[in-house]
Amino acid sequence: MRKRFGFILVFLLLAGLLLAACGGGGGDTGTTEENTTTGNTTTNETQSNTADEGGGEPMAGEVTLTIGHTISNSGTYEATSGKQFRGFDLWMEDVNNAGGIVLSDGTAVKFTSVSYDDESSGDRVQELYTRLATEDEVDLMISPYSSGLTKSAGVIAEQYGKIMLAVGAASDSNMNLGFTRVYQLYTPSSRYLNGAVDLLKANAPDVTKLAFVFENDQFAIDVVNVASQYAESLGYEVVLNEGYDSNTADFGPFINKIVESGAQAVLGGGHTTDGQTFARQFYEKGVEIGFFALLVAPPEPEFAELGDAALGVVGPSQWEPLAAFTQEASESAGFSWIGPGSAEFTTEYQAAYDEVPSYHSAGGYAAGLMLQQAIIDADSTDLDAINTALENLDVMTFYGYLKFDTSADWHGLQIGHSMVYVQWQKDDAGNLIKEMVWPAEGASASLLYPIP
Repeated sequence: MRKRFGFILVFLLLAGLLLAACGGGGGDTGTTEENTTTGNTTTNETQSNTADEGGGEPMAGEVTLTIGHTISNSGTYEATSGKQFRGFDLWMEDVNNAGGIVLSDGTAVKFTSVSYDDESSGDRVQELYTRLATEDEVDLMISPYSSGLTKSAGVIAEQYGKIMLAVGAASDSNMNLGFTRVYQLYTPSSRYLNGAVDLLKANAPDVTKLAFVFENDQFAIDVVNVASQYAESLGYEVVLNEGYDSNTADFGPFINKIVESGAQAVLGGGHTTDGQTFARQFYEKGVEIGFFALLVAPPEPEFAELGDAALGVVGPSQWEPLAAFTQEASESAGFSWIGPGSAEFTTEYQAAYDEVPSYHSAGGYAAGLMLQQAIIDADSTDLDAINTALENLDVMTFYGYLKFDTSADWHGLQIGHSMVYVQWQKDDAGNLIKEMVWPAEGASASLLYPIP
């Protein structure tokens, strides 16, 4: 079945590169949103539409669902968590401004949110998601950013019977805990670096020795465990396989080990901050290596701030504007489509936040589309009906194809979405630009190998 999804996605990717992006847009503004902050709590309160522009009674049949989550306003995941929820907030604003999701009986479904700062702490997540479930009595939940924090939140969500969309969390192991109401958006971590190994194999057949150096974090560990085994199955010799603490600031000892191992390619990393530091120090030490792939950090637009240290670095991405899935391509392949196209989303996001959206930003918006489609399919605000609709979800968005495993062992695991791989290269003027280099069928540029 997974091979079939992969074939379909390659087809859609090719079609998307030839067709103009399009999709649903916002409607007339019909809501007023008031953001209030008290202590470490942020609440977005959405006022009901009035009967006409001049005021009057609230529109009949309007229902507001409350979505609860935590955001890392400080700590390790501050940057990526912020992007995730800026994307989600943009989706919520778009839906509310368009008049809500209108059911067949005329009911308009709108959204409000309650959020807290989890400080990138698992203990805080447990405390705050319990509060969201018991005191705030939210209807639905969005996971915090990262696999580790999502695992803590998922246990609480399941305990209280809450649907939770696991957005910035890729670890397969999270979805093997018996959850029945938790749904993963990202391509699972077991498939994060396998494509990078395929990319290397296709472009550098002379390479035989690999080094894996990675963050001692559940996500990175899950990724490397699978990728290193996959590499060995293809005949590679893994000459170094070592983890580093999440707060590591000096990668010198690890870089020395890479050099001593005789590795010809390096794969690993973890998250944004450590990935940037690793890449910068690797470059500063003047290590000659042909291929360098890191998790999470390279797809971020800010990675270019490293200058020449970014050149040649490869990273797996959940979404890139270059991988333009479109409504036309989706419908021609027989899939339902929801939401804007990549170009429309990118333009709107940049206008709203004055920053280029990363895959974390796109993931936040796509999580909202996932929920929106489930409510449309359920044609109800009944949470059990929405849960059933999520189990049966089969939809294409600008972010890609979305579908879940519904087996008892892996309920909620994402099985539809696939990764793309980017590399930082230079244009004719010498400016750093991000190119898509894999899969080959949809690449915007050939792999820069070896790194100059």
